[in-house]
This record gives sequence, structure tokens and C-alpha cells, in this order.
Amino acid sequence: MSQVGRRLDFRTKAHWSYFAYYLHRVSGLLLACFLPLHFFLLSRSLYGEAELGRYLQFTDHPMVKFGEWGLVTLLALHLIGGTRLLVIEFGIWKGLRKAWVQVTLIGSLICGALFLILSR
Repeated sequence: MSQVGRRLDFRTKAHWSYFAYYLHRVSGLLLACFLPLHFFLLSRSLYGEAELGRYLQFTDHPMVKFGEWGLVTLLALHLIGGTRLLVIEFGIWKGLRKAWVQVTLIGSLICGALFLILSR
């Protein structure tokens, strides 16, 4: 690859849109990793009230609460980022969209903060 090719490659990956692309993909992968664990723990509740009680007691742990906050934040990030991509794909908005990346990040953090406030 030529020197110019390397520089152009770096510039495309240093752009805010690439950062948003990366966050959207990573949040999707992390959410996909969460689903099997979630379904497994839900299936434990099918074995009776005692199993469900143990599961609900487990969810009171502070690390699980932190994980729930992370999950809600990832869901919001993925939702807002996906909406951003749909708007770009359908060509509703033209031009530079740096502010959209910021709205995605701030929106997901606000959703996570609201979850923390309302889940008490």
C-alpha cells in the first residue's frame, strides 16, 4: 500500500462516523452475548418459585445493578445509532453529521441515567 493509501485509510477510521459505526457494532455484539444468559436465567424460573426467588435475589447484587445500567445504556446506544443509520441510508439528511454522533452518545447516557434514577 502506498504512503497516500495508508494516510487515507487512517483518516477514514479517525472520523466521528467511524466511531459511531464501531460503537453500533460493538453494542450489537454485546447485546447478542447477553441474550443467551438472559434466556438461561429466565428458564430457571420455570422450575418453580424457589428458583425464581434465587434469581431475583441474585439481581439485587450491586454488580448486577451496574450490569443492568450498562445494558440499558447499550440498548439506547444501539437504538439511537441504528436510527441514525436508517436516516443516513434513506437520504433524509445530507452533509456532515458530527452532531448526530454526539446526540447518540448523549442520548444513551441520558437513558442510562434515567434508568438509574427510576430503578430505585
